[in-house]
Amino acid sequence: MSRHGKRYNKAKEGIDSLTRYAVHDALKLVLEGSTTKFDESVDVAVRLGVNPRKADQLVRGACSLPHGTGKTVRVVVFADGDAATAAQEAGADFVGGDDLVKKIQEEGWTDFDKAIAVRSMMAKVGRIGRILGPRGLMPNPKTGTVVAADKVAAVVKEVKGGRVDFRVEKAGILHCQFGKSNMTAEQLSENLIALMSTIVRLKPSTSKGIYVKDVSVSSTMGPGVRIDTSELVRLSGQLR
Repeated sequence: MSRHGKRYNKAKEGIDSLTRYAVHDALKLVLEGSTTKFDESVDVAVRLGVNPRKADQLVRGACSLPHGTGKTVRVVVFADGDAATAAQEAGADFVGGDDLVKKIQEEGWTDFDKAIAVRSMMAKVGRIGRILGPRGLMPNPKTGTVVAADKVAAVVKEVKGGRVDFRVEKAGILHCQFGKSNMTAEQLSENLIALMSTIVRLKPSTSKGIYVKDVSVSSTMGPGVRIDTSELVRLSGQLR
């Protein structure tokens, strides 16, 4: 007996689990199977030929999606002086220095989605690493969220506009949201190709054999649809 509901099972009827679909066709199937009353997230799972336990094979980075993620991102910026002003003007939701660190430290406040810090603030932000780290909110140079003061406005605009962070997990699988079900298949395709272009570019030099082993896409409540990895990698390479 299936443990999934009728909506899921109906969506799965039109999907062949053994077929690796062309990018656009796969995303059309995802959208056709997304029939909930709310806009579902559209996610990708990428199985990579890396060993994340080795530091030199930990694939991690960020990508600005052409059509954004489809969701509102609440951004905190740790900055002072001119950098704080620039962050506010760029659209940051919360900006502060010692006061913001204290609020998080004393209240455990984490009502935001992304955190950016100017480099001069990182010594202070480090005090709240045990709060931000487990939630995936700690600013990090590898994801472009620790920046020079004169770059903070540009990064705030990127993050608010739909930049996503990603990191391969212990099993060698990378999960990332790249859109919403209210987007078109064309928009989702362009977002996915841009994301994969970044992932392919970050291939560790020590990774041997096939790098992109398997890719599947799905909506929040829908079944996974496997993608033709050779086509996806080829299209991604055209953006590099």
